[in-house]
Amino acid sequence: MSARGWLRAGLVFLAAAQFAVGCWALLSPRSFFDIPSVGMRMPYNAHLMMDYGAMSLATSVALGVGAATLQQAVVRTGLAVYLVFALPHLVIHIRMLHHLTPGERAPLLAALTAAAAIPLVLLTLTGRPLRVPGSTKAGAGRPPQGEG
Repeated sequence: MSARGWLRAGLVFLAAAQFAVGCWALLSPRSFFDIPSVGMRMPYNAHLMMDYGAMSLATSVALGVGAATLQQAVVRTGLAVYLVFALPHLVIHIRMLHHLTPGERAPLLAALTAAAAIPLVLLTLTGRPLRVPGSTKAGAGRPPQGEG
């Protein structure tokens, strides 16, 4: 598969995952919260769960538009939006592992590490840096890789 194919597949995967999680947390917040790695034996907060669901849906839109267009700036923005969530999310859960049993820790850390690594790998598939419009550098008039 080409780099564009992997990029599109990765974006579709992340968008679909965010959409599924977002719908679940927004439409059935208690069910989502009852997952041990989500609720982490803390008090339930419906408002927080529904806000998280709505944020996940918004992220799925950014990733989905990137997958549909493969425009470099849109793809990079979608991946950056996702990473601004995924990296702190991983760190937060690493700091709160005491809320989980040893058997719950490993799959959670694997999933959250993958959730942060996938967009970092996808960013490497977005091509060379964009040129500033009007730049006199060689190749400045060509559209960036992934555009069009």
